[in-house]
Amino acid sequence: MSEKLIIQGGNPLQGKVKIPGAKNSALPLLASTLLTDKPVKLTNVPELKDVQTMLSMVRKLGKDITTNSNSLQITGPVTSNKAPVDLVRKMRASFLVLAPLVGRTGEAIVPLPGGCNIGTRPVDLHLEGLKKLGVKIKHEDGRIFAKTDGIIGNDVFLNYPSVGATEQLIMAAVVARGTTTIYNGAQEPEIRDLVSFLTSLGADINMNGSIIKVTGVNELGKTTYGVLPDRIAAGTYMIAGTATNGNVEVTDVDTSSLKPLSLKLKKAGITVKEVDNTIKVKRDQRPDNLEIITLPFPGFPTDLQAPITALLTLAKGKSVVKETVFDSRFGHVPELSKMGADISVTNSSTVFINGKKTLRGTEVEATDIRAGAALVIGGLAAKGETVVSGLGHLDRGYSKLVENLRTLGADVERVK
Repeated sequence: MSEKLIIQGGNPLQGKVKIPGAKNSALPLLASTLLTDKPVKLTNVPELKDVQTMLSMVRKLGKDITTNSNSLQITGPVTSNKAPVDLVRKMRASFLVLAPLVGRTGEAIVPLPGGCNIGTRPVDLHLEGLKKLGVKIKHEDGRIFAKTDGIIGNDVFLNYPSVGATEQLIMAAVVARGTTTIYNGAQEPEIRDLVSFLTSLGADINMNGSIIKVTGVNELGKTTYGVLPDRIAAGTYMIAGTATNGNVEVTDVDTSSLKPLSLKLKKAGITVKEVDNTIKVKRDQRPDNLEIITLPFPGFPTDLQAPITALLTLAKGKSVVKETVFDSRFGHVPELSKMGADISVTNSSTVFINGKKTLRGTEVEATDIRAGAALVIGGLAAKGETVVSGLGHLDRGYSKLVENLRTLGADVERVK
C-alpha cells in the first residue's frame, strides 16, 4: 500500500538537526569492501533504502554483514562475481561493484544500472576507463561482461569529471599492477572519503585536485571507518529552514563541503553562521533572487538544485536555475506549478522563476529523490495542506525525514 506525507504548511522550522552519514559516500564504501577479505567496520552509516539495497548486493556476492544501530561489520571473501539483476536495476550505485569484482576475481557480470529517472546517465566513462586498465568489456543482453588477466596501471583521462567513473577507476587501480593516474577526476567530498577509506585499508593513493595517482598493492587489510556527514541532507534542512522563515542549525557537518550553498544563501540575504562543525541559518526577510548554475564540486551541487528551486519560488524578483550536470532533472517543476509557483523550463536545462510571496498546498508527486525534497520544502512553506506521494524516492535519500522535521516544529505526518 502506498504512503503519503501530509504537511500542514506555515510553521517556521526552528532548532537543531544532527546530520547522518552521507548516502553518496556509504554506497561506494560498501562496494569497495569487496576489495578485501579482512574485517571492515563502518560507522555513521545512514538508515536508507539505497543502503539496504547495497548491503543486499554485498551479501549476495559473499560477504557476511552484522549490523548494530548505525554500525556495520563486514567480513569474508567474495564468492560470486555475478551481480543480481533486481538489485542493480533498483539503484545506479550498484554498478560500482563492477571494478571490485573484476579486480578480485578476474571476471564480472553486472547488469546495466537503474535508479532515478533524471535523464541520460551513461556508464561509457566507467567502461572506457576500465578498458584503459586492461579490462575486456562486452555488452550483451543488458549486461556488462568484464574480464581481465590482471588489471594494469595506466594513465586515464576523463572527458567529464564523473563521480561514478572516478570511483570505479580508483577501486580498479587499487589492485592493479603498477601505477594509474586519473586526470580530470571528480573532486567531490565523497571521492575524498573513498580515498581516505581505501588508504586506511592500505591502498596507496595520492589525490592532488583533479589528478588522482594510485599505485596498486597486493592486498588490502582491515579498518574501522566513519562515513562522512551528508552535505546534501544538511543543505536540504538549511534550505527548508530558509523557505519557512525559520532558524535552523545543522550539526555534525563538514562546513567546507557546504560552502557553495552557504555563499548563495548569504547572497540571497540569509544569515549564515558557521561554527566548528555546525551551520546556523536564519531568515529575517524574504530572500533575494539568485542565479544558480549546477557544476561538479566545488561548484553548486546538482543534488541541491531542486531544493533551492523550491526556495526561489518564494524569492523577490526573477531567478534563473541552470542544470549542467544532468539533463531532464526538473520533475519538480510542474509539481511546484501546481502549488502556485510561477516557474517554467526551457531547453530542458534552464528554469526561470518569478518569485511569489506564498505557495498554496495541494497534492503533488515526487519523481526522484531531490524532487521529492523540493516538494516537501514547498509544502512546509505553503499555506494550507500539501499531500506528497512517491515517498519511495525520499526513502532512498533522507534518513528519519519526518522525525527530524517534527523535531524542528513541522506539522507533518506519514500515512497509508
